Amino acid sequence: MISPQSDPPTPAVELAKERNRAAEERTLMAWIRTCLALISFGFGIERILTVLHQSAGDPPMPLRLSRILGLSFVVLGTGAMVAATVDCQRQLHRIRHNDLSYNPRRSPSLVVAWVLVVLGIVAFVGIVLSPLGR
Repeated sequence: MISPQSDPPTPAVELAKERNRAAEERTLMAWIRTCLALISFGFGIERILTVLHQSAGDPPMPLRLSRILGLSFVVLGTGAMVAATVDCQRQLHRIRHNDLSYNPRRSPSLVVAWVLVVLGIVAFVGIVLSPLGR
């Protein structure tokens, strides 16, 4: 880690740090919107399909694919929110302490994208294998 210099901060450096901080907060806000959409989508899937099954007279089945899929979206959104918050705090700490070294890291967006691919495949297989009319 690069130690802070003893020279007084220059306006250019301080403005660059402020731009980076603002960019990090915009990124966190985008993650919050994405995570809220995932959580809302999962809750919506679970609730709507539960009501449809109940109105059709089906007995309650706690582990239907729709319930698992809906809860998976809620868990993914919540987990992504935690990861984005921790990542934001880590990046803000680096900005405050002038840690300008590049540290490669796993992209939270890429992780969420791969989990969504897996959830999509599970949903597709579940729809294909489910009997028609149910």
